[in-house]
Amino acid sequence: MKRLILTLFLIMVSTSLFAQNENYKIVMDKLINNYNADQYDKIFNDFSAEMQQALPLEKTKQFFSGLKAKAGKIESTAFLNEQQGDYAIYKTKSEKMEFTVKISLDRQNHISGLLFKPNEVQKVIKSNTVNALSTYPKEISEIIFTNVQNFPNNTQLSIAVIAKDKVKYYGVIKANDKLQEIENRNKVFEIGSITKVFTSTVLAALVNEGKIKLTDEINSFYPTLKFKNNIQLNFKDLANHTSGLPRLPDNLDLSNQNNPYKDYGQNQIKHYLQDSLAIENTAQKKYAYSNLGAGLLGYTLGQSQGTSFQTLLQQKIFDQYQMKNSFVNSNNLADRLVKGQNAEGQIVPNWDFDVLFGAGGILSTTEDLAKFAQAQFDAKNTALALTRTPTFNINKDLKIGLAWHLLKSPNGKDVIWHNGGTGGYSSSMVINVKDQSAVIVLSNLSAFHAKNNDIDKLSFELIGEEDK
Repeated sequence: MKRLILTLFLIMVSTSLFAQNENYKIVMDKLINNYNADQYDKIFNDFSAEMQQALPLEKTKQFFSGLKAKAGKIESTAFLNEQQGDYAIYKTKSEKMEFTVKISLDRQNHISGLLFKPNEVQKVIKSNTVNALSTYPKEISEIIFTNVQNFPNNTQLSIAVIAKDKVKYYGVIKANDKLQEIENRNKVFEIGSITKVFTSTVLAALVNEGKIKLTDEINSFYPTLKFKNNIQLNFKDLANHTSGLPRLPDNLDLSNQNNPYKDYGQNQIKHYLQDSLAIENTAQKKYAYSNLGAGLLGYTLGQSQGTSFQTLLQQKIFDQYQMKNSFVNSNNLADRLVKGQNAEGQIVPNWDFDVLFGAGGILSTTEDLAKFAQAQFDAKNTALALTRTPTFNINKDLKIGLAWHLLKSPNGKDVIWHNGGTGGYSSSMVINVKDQSAVIVLSNLSAFHAKNNDIDKLSFELIGEEDK
């Protein structure tokens, strides 16, 4: 069956660590009741403004009536996990099929993202895969195979496992239902939201140089622009997702799902800040993952220094850490680029970014990212240390620094972590600074694939193996 998507979960986040949020349960129960009763207008009324723009009422009715014709009424749902408050995943059984539902809520508990993925395709893929990773250590080979066997054919992974000054690379490609070894440490992948770590590292570098402060309000860098309602935003809150900004701006056109950020430029962000800017007004700060916030952070850093953010990224990151195979667009990469795939394994275009580049625009290699990971082990690097310093407690198990999430690995070690996902790629990066170990996984598995969470699972299992 053709993939059924209502709107994008643009640039995914996070491993599953927490129990079901009651808000998700309430909204999900209401969604199912309205769906079964053919009350599609009520479902539309529960959409966020951005969702309503992406899927107008008539298209909403067409989608759900089409789904009802193919799937029938929903008979039961089972909560699977919640992705750090970012979205929840449910296993859903209808009269005619089973499917996975991913649902995202905004701060007002309106539905801001919704994905229905039939489970039938994955059952076909699972049984045939052969493990041909014959030269890799047995433990590594088995961990990779367990997590990767259900990925589509032509999926490629580039993996770096780091122990102090030593880096071991493991390239994997699934071809003809066989996992095979491949040399791809210098192959280029989109890294998605891992870009946010680099955006915050540029911020930390400028703070270290005394050029800006974390608490500086960004408004002053837009002297000809008046932010709506005189809302004040500062650098730190943009970097740790506590600014109160929504996930995406309401004037982002989501109709081009193959390249959603391409046409969002200076005019659009300025119109948003002046005419539409809104934050949640609460007495206490809250963590709410925002691609808008991270993109605005990067763009403003460029404004603050009278240049583009991409230029700062080249100077402060790529040049500083000898990352010679990291790029700000996919132009002229030719055969160095591993082509992205959608959830069905079909090649899709790369995503292009304009002013929101800081949210997810970097392309890189495991070899380059390994250099950056090893730089984290340098106690004298105060800029990197600043990005790892906790700035907000999300809950008892999770903190955030500047973009980096701080948590425990499965074997109880303190790690920093971020992941990324775009239409054609998924990635994960986890680092144990104290023990000087790290794992990086880059892949051309779509963020919309039902098994994309296994990229994070793979990275955490590999660092657990390394830290034994």
